[in-house]
Amino acid sequence: MMLLRRLQFIAHRVEDSVLIFALLSMLVMALTQIVMRNLFDSGFLWAESFLRILVLWVAMLGAMVASREQNHISIDLVSRLMREASFRWIRGLAQLFAAGICLVTAYYSIEFITYEYEDGTIAFADVPVWVCQSILPIGFSIMGLRFLWGILFTGPTQAVSASSEESLENG
Repeated sequence: MMLLRRLQFIAHRVEDSVLIFALLSMLVMALTQIVMRNLFDSGFLWAESFLRILVLWVAMLGAMVASREQNHISIDLVSRLMREASFRWIRGLAQLFAAGICLVTAYYSIEFITYEYEDGTIAFADVPVWVCQSILPIGFSIMGLRFLWGILFTGPTQAVSASSEESLENG
């Protein structure tokens, strides 16, 4: 169990580091493009495509971190109207539904990337499109597995009790 926790810690740090690196790369590239265009009337031809790909990566990595921290978008109205015991079942069903959607999306992302691989399209600077879009099945798979993990091992009660504590503290 200790090894599993250690691997999980390392995976979370890698995930955070890749997100930070992608965000910083996006900022540096955008600022470089602005400076080069305004001062030198030039720029990198591939920069716009690179920035679009980085937006995709930052969005997926951010969603992965949000699912890890259970800070993803949720509607809290039902939890305020129902008893906590009843809400646990609804929360579990919602997590199961989210896991299903993420895993189905991951499957079709793999199919999509397979077509991109077969086409051999280049995104920018000799980087194939399928490599750039590989974050889609990875991200959706990880999010789906996290939702399942939350149902099977931590249970939906953790998020409910945390939100209940916050609402009690805030008033």
